Amino acid sequence: MPLYKIIRPNAATQILIWKITEPFSELNQQIVLNVNNQNRLDGMKSEMHQRAFLSVRKALQQAGYTDFDLYYDTFGKPHLHDGKHISITHSHEFSAIIISTETVGIDIELQRNKIIKIAHKFCDSEFQFLDMDSEEYIRKLTVIWGAKEAIFKIRNEKGISFKDHINVHSFELNTKQNKAKLHFNNVLKDFNIHFEEIQDFTLVYAFEK
Repeated sequence: MPLYKIIRPNAATQILIWKITEPFSELNQQIVLNVNNQNRLDGMKSEMHQRAFLSVRKALQQAGYTDFDLYYDTFGKPHLHDGKHISITHSHEFSAIIISTETVGIDIELQRNKIIKIAHKFCDSEFQFLDMDSEEYIRKLTVIWGAKEAIFKIRNEKGISFKDHINVHSFELNTKQNKAKLHFNNVLKDFNIHFEEIQDFTLVYAFEK
């Protein structure tokens, strides 16, 4: 079944992970979109992106919502009409959503060697605890990227630099959690980070403290 997993970190939060195995035609028949989102779908040139877009709506259905319960603000951040917080992510054959009464963000990433080449663009203080020669290096970099992406989705402010404004604290992979801090425009925010590995992917989600 394409609903791969449901995670409930606490009583106020649920995460639904979808494995995108269905063809576009099947997904398209099962989802009714509002006008704006239908236009977005029609404008996508990649079928992979179309399938990911629709799979998010399938996950919404599993959570008891429809596309008509979802809207985007002028910055492109998703919201639910009932006031709950939602964050959306997809990468290759996985998509995921997190829904909560708390302020949350989510990201899923495929673990790839090429992240080593761009590490200097999003890491700074994190190099103090990273071991470039460790077999865990790529996996830890993926957690760090995912944490910063999830935090960025929460704040969604122009000008935030992953490298300069978001700091991920030292962590070990087996703990599956850590902390991070955002310092931007005189705003200082702390976040609790949780992560887990799914096949060759890393799922990261953040709660604003």
